[in-house]
Amino acid sequence: MEKIAPVIVLSIVVPALLIVLFFFVCIRLKRVRDDRVPFECGFDPKSSARVPFSLRFFLLAVIFLIFDVEVSLLFPLCYSIVLSVKVETLLSLFVFLLVILGGLFLE
Repeated sequence: MEKIAPVIVLSIVVPALLIVLFFFVCIRLKRVRDDRVPFECGFDPKSSARVPFSLRFFLLAVIFLIFDVEVSLLFPLCYSIVLSVKVETLLSLFVFLLVILGGLFLE
């Protein structure tokens, strides 16, 4: 516990200091109306920049990101099987693939 206490304290103090520093550096004293208007090469904007997008597209993008990260986790696991075939490695690969397939079927 003595070795992990400084790590826990630093993992709380450093992000807190960075957040406080961010608020002090990025504070704006005066908000101008022109700050909230989009800028298109000096011309007035043709339409609103706040166009709603499809929820299906958003879900597809999130699923793509999740499976992209899972594939990047799968490559080292397959490489470890090539290096040494152990029951624990095969079992962890099987469980990992079951979790991926379960997530795919739930979506």
